[in-house]
Amino acid sequence: MQGGAPTTRFSGGRGGRNHLEHELRQLNVRQKNSRPNHPTTCGKIERFQQTLKRWLRAQPVQPATITDLQTLLDQFVSDYNHDRPHRSLPHRATPATAYTARPKATPTSDRSADTYDRVRTDKVGSNGTVTLRVAGRLRHIGIGRTHARTHVLVLTHDLHVRVVNVTTGELLRELTIDPDRDYQPTGRPRGPAKKRKPGPPQ
Repeated sequence: MQGGAPTTRFSGGRGGRNHLEHELRQLNVRQKNSRPNHPTTCGKIERFQQTLKRWLRAQPVQPATITDLQTLLDQFVSDYNHDRPHRSLPHRATPATAYTARPKATPTSDRSADTYDRVRTDKVGSNGTVTLRVAGRLRHIGIGRTHARTHVLVLTHDLHVRVVNVTTGELLRELTIDPDRDYQPTGRPRGPAKKRKPGPPQ
């Protein structure tokens, strides 16, 4: 896949993982990107596309419908993977032979090798929150109105977040982001504490 969708975190912005990257992580898919300004990394798929286009143009009967085209594509994929020898593979093997001979990767629940860390400065808003973009959506983290306009550091490790007062080093909030919510509440009751009514004299 080309374009910015799989590379948001490399673009220098403050947005963090986008929705595609978040979904891949939820599925335990480790995302790997080709090196920027290094076209040889993508050369194999581009060479495959060139071979496919030449093969299609060489067919004596050109497809007239999408169904005809799909039939030709299915034939090409079968020939390419199972019948056509490849000069780039040892002993001119077919891709199917090379694929079958290799050990296969399997899904894992261990995400320790693919963590996401971010540090940024911010200021608590007048409503007592700071914002953080998670999975392509802006989340509002409750800190408290008493800290409004306080300059803070927001330390993010995947969904684990710590908000620290820049001046004093005080930890103002530590939480794990709930991806299903926009506002991340502090857990404290809203509004001023209610005063107890005096009881009858005893």
